[in-house]
Amino acid sequence: MADFFASCPSELSGILYKELETLGMEKLEKTNSGVYFQSSWEGCYKVNLHSRIASRVYKPVLEFIAYDKDQLYGEIQKHDFTKYIDPNQTISIDVKVKDCMMHDQRFVAMRIKDAIVDQFRDKTGTRPDVENKNADLRIHVKATKNNFWVALDTSGNSLFMRGYRKEVGEAPLKENLAAGLIALTEWDRKSPVVDPMCGSGTLLIEAAMMYMNMAPGTLRKKFGFQNWKNYRKEVWEKLVNEAMEAELPPPETPMFFGYDLDNQMIKKAKINAQEAGVEAFVKFRKETLSLLKPEVEKGILVTNPPYGARIGEEDWLKDVYRDLGYCFKHSFKGWDCWVLSGNKDLIMELKLKADRRIMVFNGPIECRFLKYSMY
Repeated sequence: MADFFASCPSELSGILYKELETLGMEKLEKTNSGVYFQSSWEGCYKVNLHSRIASRVYKPVLEFIAYDKDQLYGEIQKHDFTKYIDPNQTISIDVKVKDCMMHDQRFVAMRIKDAIVDQFRDKTGTRPDVENKNADLRIHVKATKNNFWVALDTSGNSLFMRGYRKEVGEAPLKENLAAGLIALTEWDRKSPVVDPMCGSGTLLIEAAMMYMNMAPGTLRKKFGFQNWKNYRKEVWEKLVNEAMEAELPPPETPMFFGYDLDNQMIKKAKINAQEAGVEAFVKFRKETLSLLKPEVEKGILVTNPPYGARIGEEDWLKDVYRDLGYCFKHSFKGWDCWVLSGNKDLIMELKLKADRRIMVFNGPIECRFLKYSMY
């Protein structure tokens, strides 16, 4: 058994905890930014393949206190990094420093790099190159008040990068945040889902993948751990085959409905649904909020309207939010309507009282995920 850490969007660690429990991970410990867990390396592969909520899965390797460059160098060399890759492969060092004696992140990254490549040179006579974009071994370092946490990134590119989203709008919702929002609604994975301002379709596509029990990692071409010397290809292929065999058949008729005023966004959403393999039962259509009527009798509504980040946008968005509130009241009676918004002034324009308020972060933006029960 080994220790791992799955990071996730802020405030979603509770949802991630439940997901990892379901996947069979052990000794779970929740933090604000993710969940620690124990498993075999097969379990690490499984989380990378199945997790809808995690951003990355890390393998912690070192924790120590360091006040100067020599102490840092010595502590890094206590772990054998040569067991993961060959010297002809590449490394990258990602460092975040806060309230430390060594406050220059570039200096800290350089010193850690020196310690690691010197270790390779001493053992093999040669050293790996540094590659910032697609390194074979990505090393993540977080230092706070001289306490250093060093971990290996088993995921490679962030897990929100499923691989299906070829087209996006101006402010796309990350896939794992979209999946987390769907999970927060406690959707039964049977009822229809509507998004009246669907953009590039991420919320509906994630819901459709949940309905089919489709492991999001099956759409990806590469994971970080596949570059390592301890990678067991046969174990990974077994997990992928099991995941694909566990997929459920699609519904006979559309269950997921997306609408948007922008015809170009509708085209993008259709392309993304096709890439994800859910286009047969996710329906997108150009429609205005004032004319929108649900195509099914009952379900849930989830949407992420614009927040008005640009100067001058908020005035015209007030009309949009008023139309959205009117749409809820007159077209979705009996439905639960969920809205993600990072602008409390615009939310007031809905003229509705929320039954639930959940704080989440959409990137750096503090948002509220609000539930409106339309009686």
